[in-house]
Amino acid sequence: MNAAPADPPPAPVPLRSAFGWWLRLGCISFGGPAGQIALMHEELVVRRRWISERRFLHALNYCMLLPGPEAQQLATYIGWLMHRTPGALVAGTLFVLPSALLLMLLAWAYLGYGQLPAVAAALWGVKPAVTALVLAAAVRIGGRTLGHPLRWAIAAAAFVALAAFSLPFPAVVAAAALAGAIGARFVPQAFGLALHGEAPPAPHAPALIDDDTPPPAHARGGWPQLLKVTLACVALWVAALGVLVLVAGPGSTPAQMGLFFTKAALLSFGGAYAVLPYVFQAAVGHYGWLTAAQTLDGLALGETTPGPLIIVVVFVGFVGGWTQPAFGADSAAASAVLAAATAAFFTFLPSFWFILAGGPLIEATHGRPRFTAPLAGVSAAVVGVIANLALFFAWHVLWPRGWAGGPDLAALAVGVAAALALLRWRVGPVPVIAAAAAAGLVWHALR
Repeated sequence: MNAAPADPPPAPVPLRSAFGWWLRLGCISFGGPAGQIALMHEELVVRRRWISERRFLHALNYCMLLPGPEAQQLATYIGWLMHRTPGALVAGTLFVLPSALLLMLLAWAYLGYGQLPAVAAALWGVKPAVTALVLAAAVRIGGRTLGHPLRWAIAAAAFVALAAFSLPFPAVVAAAALAGAIGARFVPQAFGLALHGEAPPAPHAPALIDDDTPPPAHARGGWPQLLKVTLACVALWVAALGVLVLVAGPGSTPAQMGLFFTKAALLSFGGAYAVLPYVFQAAVGHYGWLTAAQTLDGLALGETTPGPLIIVVVFVGFVGGWTQPAFGADSAAASAVLAAATAAFFTFLPSFWFILAGGPLIEATHGRPRFTAPLAGVSAAVVGVIANLALFFAWHVLWPRGWAGGPDLAALAVGVAAALALLRWRVGPVPVIAAAAAAGLVWHALR
């Protein structure tokens, strides 16, 4: 229950105190972006009153317009608003660091022990459950975004473009954004994007950053601030990539990952499920960092860790570094850690740039149709992109030996049960994955 409006505002929060809370958030932020945002709202708006409802929603609206993990960007934004650049770095880094370290450990255990009979049996059950998770994501996102026939058409076109013609993911995103921008001029009701509308003012207990709190000095910058931060981030990007080239070589796996994950981060509109098909397609088909079966296992491990789902890139990097060691055959472990850290750094660096550079310009972009309409087109295409990922996984899981070999009926049964649990009974992903792993153990014990 909210405190009475007569309560005094909370005392200023020093960065060292905020550090502990951001670390705790990074360790308990399960439930995907919706759950993570709800947790931040409960803690920061309702309980601690670090920021008011309207200021929280204003920041969320901005983060929803950006490529990348919106929950991590929201944490970065609030940390920046409270404690300048150090606060942004603390909040944004701690949001992903625990899950990145945990996923490295899980990837190491997976590569070392994944072929044991018991582990292989559990992973057999997990794979169809992950396929159901992807399908459920397409259904869930489609229910929110496909409210008009034109959006259905964009989603269908994106699915066909990827599934039938294997068109590049960046081209699909660009075409969807263009369709949204053009379509909004002729059929505005089809592309009016409603994100998280700001509620009308209501009585509330005063917050540290309240509705009428003036922006702090560091949040009043304009184009000079944008240029300054952009130059700093570009310099950091060039320096990091240069170190990888010097240490591992220009054609090495870490150097390739630095370039690739930067591009993937800038294209990740619509959440992790939208960009992961692009990541998996390139990692499996072009670079050979891992196999299609390993992408399923990595996605399952990513679903069971806190933090944003895009942290699965750490698994991709670790396996890629392990299978293609940069410093010789005896350096698999060191190369894997370097590659995983590279994947994480280049994936999340753009998110910090978006907040530190664009934060002061939020008022200039928020709520303008020319910015939201292209995103509406991309959001519709995301449904088709995710459906294509579900098809990709289903092919490898349910027909592991191709059409001639027939379907794996037991895997199909696990997948159907997982889909029903997710879509009909609203069971969370972690219990579903655990139950599927148990089903795999039981099935292989009975065979």
